[in-house]
Amino acid sequence: MVDEIFSPVNREPLSMVVARKLRDAIVGGELEDGTALPSEKDLAQRMGVGRSSVREALRILQAQGLVSGGDRVTTKGAMVSGRGVLPSAVSALSNVMLLGRVPLGDLLALRLLVEAAALRRAAVEGDEAALGRASAALDEMRAADGDVGRFHRADVAFHEALVEASNNRAFGLVMSVLHETMEHHLRDALEGEDDPGPVVARLTREHEAILDAIRRRNGSEAAELVIVHLRGFYEPRLG
Repeated sequence: MVDEIFSPVNREPLSMVVARKLRDAIVGGELEDGTALPSEKDLAQRMGVGRSSVREALRILQAQGLVSGGDRVTTKGAMVSGRGVLPSAVSALSNVMLLGRVPLGDLLALRLLVEAAALRRAAVEGDEAALGRASAALDEMRAADGDVGRFHRADVAFHEALVEASNNRAFGLVMSVLHETMEHHLRDALEGEDDPGPVVARLTREHEAILDAIRRRNGSEAAELVIVHLRGFYEPRLG
């Protein structure tokens, strides 16, 4: 099986073909996490390409978070490593949304669907560790005392924790992308307030009500509250 993975390739561009073959083997489980890849020279010989094609293919896989090492910065050989997949995926999807100029209204519509569904599930799943992180984030909001940056970080942590409480990894991935894409809207809006105190206090109370509904296992109420909460903040800023 391993020999088939490293068999020669004949299509262009060669670096992309090599990267795709290795990616398919990693995703398909033929090359497991932690597997050391053959040397650059060995890979080039097995796959019938030049070393420069292999080198570029490894860079592509590193950027995708599937491979670590094998570069000129470290002395370690290339190794299958999936630790960077999630950050790379979030960054790539965020870039797609930003480059595509996806309007705030479209992002809000997607977030309403995903977060409401996640909170309904969180009320059923009741992941205590995640709910504990949401509670800690609420404490941070209360202690922010006009510090917009501190409140903003706590706000993001709160929503991410509630989505994590749903135990649905797909929801978590989508929400990570949406937060990265939408985060400056919240920060800029708060920083633009002459006195952010009343807005921060209102948002904190809304967060408290959402968490309370989840702890009472009322998913429908939690979903409705988060929809009102998000619409109330973002819709006036849609222009």
